Amino acid sequence: MPIPPSDLSSETAMIARVQLILAEKNTSLSVMRTGIAVFTLPLSVGTVLITTSRYYNFLENSYLIAPLLILCIGLIVLGTYLIHRAIRRIWKMDALIEKIKKNDPELAEFFVDAL
Repeated sequence: MPIPPSDLSSETAMIARVQLILAEKNTSLSVMRTGIAVFTLPLSVGTVLITTSRYYNFLENSYLIAPLLILCIGLIVLGTYLIHRAIRRIWKMDALIEKIKKNDPELAEFFVDAL
């Protein structure tokens, strides 16, 4: 039995919505990856400073340490914000996909549930 054109356009629109949601989720995952990289940068700088600490006097370079610590704290805050924001958006996208799956059981069979 052929599918009526109105049902076909509705199904096409639903699939387009799901693709848009998945694209947004992919963007949020990229933001989370960036946040993790920004968050780990101060840890790397700290590791290098600790490793090379025998080559310089801590008190003689204290004027450089304060701005570096402020920069590192700023990067940690920025990384935490990006990760938190991405997680919230991913949860929102997952909720929208669940809503679409409940409204259209035929479309739900194409989704693979992760463990």
